[in-house]
Amino acid sequence: MEDNTLTQEIKPPDTSKGPVRWLRDNLFSTWYNTILTCLGLVFLFLFFKGFLTWVFTQANWRVIPANLQILMIGPFPIEQVWRIGIVFCTLLTLLGLSAGIWRGIVLQMAIAIVGVCLLLLLIPLDVVKEAENTSATLEFNLNIFYLIFIKRIWLLGGLVLLVGTFFIGRKKDGLKKWIIGGWILSFPWTMIMLHGFGENTISTTNWGGLLLTLLLAAVGIVACFPLGVLLALGRRSQLPAIRWVSTVYIETIRGVPLITILFMGSLLLPIFMPGDFQLDTVIRAMVALTLFSSAYMAENVRGGLQAVPSGQVEAAQAVGLSYSKTMIFIVLPQAIRAVIPAIVGQSIALLKDTSLVFIIGLIELMGIRKSILGNQDWTGLHAEVSIFIAVIYFVFSYSMSIVSQEIEEDLGVGNN
Repeated sequence: MEDNTLTQEIKPPDTSKGPVRWLRDNLFSTWYNTILTCLGLVFLFLFFKGFLTWVFTQANWRVIPANLQILMIGPFPIEQVWRIGIVFCTLLTLLGLSAGIWRGIVLQMAIAIVGVCLLLLLIPLDVVKEAENTSATLEFNLNIFYLIFIKRIWLLGGLVLLVGTFFIGRKKDGLKKWIIGGWILSFPWTMIMLHGFGENTISTTNWGGLLLTLLLAAVGIVACFPLGVLLALGRRSQLPAIRWVSTVYIETIRGVPLITILFMGSLLLPIFMPGDFQLDTVIRAMVALTLFSSAYMAENVRGGLQAVPSGQVEAAQAVGLSYSKTMIFIVLPQAIRAVIPAIVGQSIALLKDTSLVFIIGLIELMGIRKSILGNQDWTGLHAEVSIFIAVIYFVFSYSMSIVSQEIEEDLGVGNN
């Protein structure tokens, strides 16, 4: 008689859970868990009751749509905002192609950006009442038309490009190299479009708000990674000169606050420039943030290098791999995989550290907050503006954290 227990097919457990199933398993599984859940909900309600009452009944949220433009792009000339629109559409095109080819986390990022764009389309721009209290000049009417109609056209155009290029990317696997090259060239393209040439030059003093914050954070995060890797390898080098130079640099930078580095970048860096050549203030801030973050990134990467067993290097040397190939193909992939949480944590910290650039005259999100509150129409609305800016920082920080978790799951970090 055949043993059914041996021949029975083993089915994997069903890990898919709906929201009701999740609530029952995690919050209402037993009678005491149900009581604790109810008590927790009551506590949260009592704790946040005053705050929620203020948010929905007392707060003056008109300050946000009325100042949405300056929060997003700062004092950027309104007649030149088409430059930002072109950059925006370019990045969405690259994102759509990337989502179509690689799917996964890239596709999830694309879906999230679509949701944010749709939300921005629903936010009303508080300009009608302003028009009633202002002389109806031609310039003002054109500005109202631009705010209400043209900006929404850019958003809709970007969404159409993202969706369209997504379907194109699904059928064009041969575009991978071109897309990677496009992402690499996107930064100089962005800088050229925003700055311009000749008579159309827009001073970086007119860059501000969320636009400047994201530019500084993106450059700092991307540029500090290769420099941090080189410093980490230099600190582990067998050559004493390279090792000591890397060690002194890392410990010196980590021993001073970011404000000091920003002041040095703003005041001392021009002294080392030859002749009449001077770096722009935004470039100085980018250099300072990169130099500061690279020291911390180096220590994160060094921790990953120490986690790689020495037998990996010995095995690579045994099969005849050179030092550079051993590091690039054997050691660094394992080291970086092991410290993804630390790298993302450093990136989130850098995003928030960009709020310090106001001390060298740049007007990022926190600087825009001061400008808004300096207007007598919005005096006393510190809480509303601060909460909105905090939500912006939280959304980007939490998004980076989610991306990190998805990457860790794909790479099997933490799984035996």
